[in-house]
Amino acid sequence: MAGEKRLIRTRNIGFMAHIDAGKTTVTERVLFYTKKIHRMGEVDEGTTVMDWMQQEQERGITITSAVTTVEWKGNTIHIIDTPGHVDFTIEVERSLRVLDGAIAIFSAVEGVEPQSETVWHQADKYGVPKLAFVNKMDRIGANFFDTVKMMVERLGANPVITQIPMGAEDRFIGVIDLMRLKGVVWDEHSLGVDLKEISIPDEFMEEAVRYRSKLVESIAEMDDDLTEKYLNGEGISESELKAALRKGTISMKAVPVLCGAALRNQGIQPLIDAIVDYLPSPLDIPPVEGTHPKTGERVRRKADDAEPFTALAFKVMMDQGRRLVYLRIYSGILRVGEEVLNPRLNRGEKISRIFQMHANQRTRMEEAKAGEIVAVMGLKETTTGDTLCDPLHPILLEPIDFYKPVMSVAVEPRTNRDQERLVESLQKLSDEDPTFQVKFDEDTGQTIISGMGELHLDVLVNRLLLEYHLEVNVGRPQVVYRETVEKEAEASAKFMKEMEDVKHMAEVFLRVSPNGRGKGIEFHSELPVGALNQEGVLSVEEGIRESCAVGVVLGYPLTDLRVALLKAVVDPNQPSLLGLKIAASNALREACRKAQPVLLEPMMEVNIIVPEEFMGEVVGDLKARKSSVEAITPKGKVTIIKALSPLTRMFGYSTDLRSLTQGRGTFSMQFSHYDKVIG
Repeated sequence: MAGEKRLIRTRNIGFMAHIDAGKTTVTERVLFYTKKIHRMGEVDEGTTVMDWMQQEQERGITITSAVTTVEWKGNTIHIIDTPGHVDFTIEVERSLRVLDGAIAIFSAVEGVEPQSETVWHQADKYGVPKLAFVNKMDRIGANFFDTVKMMVERLGANPVITQIPMGAEDRFIGVIDLMRLKGVVWDEHSLGVDLKEISIPDEFMEEAVRYRSKLVESIAEMDDDLTEKYLNGEGISESELKAALRKGTISMKAVPVLCGAALRNQGIQPLIDAIVDYLPSPLDIPPVEGTHPKTGERVRRKADDAEPFTALAFKVMMDQGRRLVYLRIYSGILRVGEEVLNPRLNRGEKISRIFQMHANQRTRMEEAKAGEIVAVMGLKETTTGDTLCDPLHPILLEPIDFYKPVMSVAVEPRTNRDQERLVESLQKLSDEDPTFQVKFDEDTGQTIISGMGELHLDVLVNRLLLEYHLEVNVGRPQVVYRETVEKEAEASAKFMKEMEDVKHMAEVFLRVSPNGRGKGIEFHSELPVGALNQEGVLSVEEGIRESCAVGVVLGYPLTDLRVALLKAVVDPNQPSLLGLKIAASNALREACRKAQPVLLEPMMEVNIIVPEEFMGEVVGDLKARKSSVEAITPKGKVTIIKALSPLTRMFGYSTDLRSLTQGRGTFSMQFSHYDKVIG
């Protein structure tokens, strides 16, 4: 019962937004008003608590997601502050995978920006309920209602406005709480700590009454009892409205919308109240589901201390040379010194220490309970996306989706004696970041690192210098290509070899044909029933999938390929699985050579915001880069251009865009799909 009481008062939430919407500033204010910190840091000054890495402070952006825990009116709120830059999307992805609720922060000036759309859809994918906070109401060009309209148009959301601003830009003085029909203003001298309710000024009264009735109507639509009351003209109490809106938010039918100006310390306390009022506790979300690693049957775990221990590792961090693994505990209790099972490895791991994290500071704990987010030491082989569970009650949770890198550079140490240290340091960095990959190219003798974009790789190279004191030379960025085929073709291959007195013989006939873009490799067997056992078919598939790692044009991985097994011949007295695998691999290569193989390059979705007077030059420049302009949308004095561009043509684009627009254009870019190389 005590555990249930604790869980009802627990929230696991994250802040997500486009870069520069004010996410870290909001988080910093939340820490200040919940008395977690005694002095607010500023992003521009590099003094925020959550952006603790040296590079985050220097660049003024969030690079790694930071975890902290605060107390508010008897509730415990675990918070993850995520990056807003598209190159660090994995940080958002893995955070959303373990969160119960999210706060999407929008700038009232720019509204719903491209990366806001990406993170919003990521949250939808994981079924994460959301609140929206429209920030920067004090900035020139701030428009609250435009931003809400964009939420409907671009995100397909159902925003429920619970607050409206009193004024905007330099006339923004506070907010109107529509639930209570009261104005709320903040005292600047107390850094926004003191807030008071006031009667709504006459100039805002008409608008407040109009939006209050809209609020009641939209909440009543979500609840049958309230619909009846509303239609009968009966009064609906504040507690009834809040309960119905909470239900609507948790079921993802509604998104409560609040507003403020974080930099001026306005609007934060009502936002924290809304987190408690509307976002789910671990008890409000369905039990976590996984599979039994041995039997494959579905297993469920409720958020309960009495259930068997279940957790997901969502982040690995090297801290002063030691591995720190962040866990979301879904059920049970984890204690220091216990051995837990990693079902992916089918191996036990011992917990040596448990910490409650506050950015990069930590407090030791003896145990961690269901619903908590903690970091642990002692896990040697557990990595991002792994499940940890009670050895007597195994469960394997669904892992986290990772993005494939799209850009590579070669790195080499300045001095030969650092080669070994470079390999070790890169390995540690790739342990932390699953979208960062390292490989050694034996043909050229180079170490190749791959990531999500120029900024991503630049940050990692800088980390080598700052954290590992390694100076490296970096080659020109290279694009990670793929290969596919454009025609259908058939081929066969035979394998015969005697190995250690065992004869391996098999012949495999395959057909390859193009698959739709982004569909990947699809394999199916067209053999008559009983022609080859299941093990044999699996060996053929294994040979095909392994062979797809190296294409026939320039050795890049194959993708978007449909492969059919037409015929397989083995020695009936001594069927060889190895023979099938090797013959299938050779047959695939032969079929691909005949099927008009082509190179595919990464196409990027580019979103550019420019003042309208520069639109013509920017579009002309995009066309010169072989980009296809998908949409041009005017928005006030700026124009939003959406284009698809080959990544090879976009290196150094930020510098070119600055010179085309006198430094006033901004853009974001994310991987869209692979397509045929444009000449």
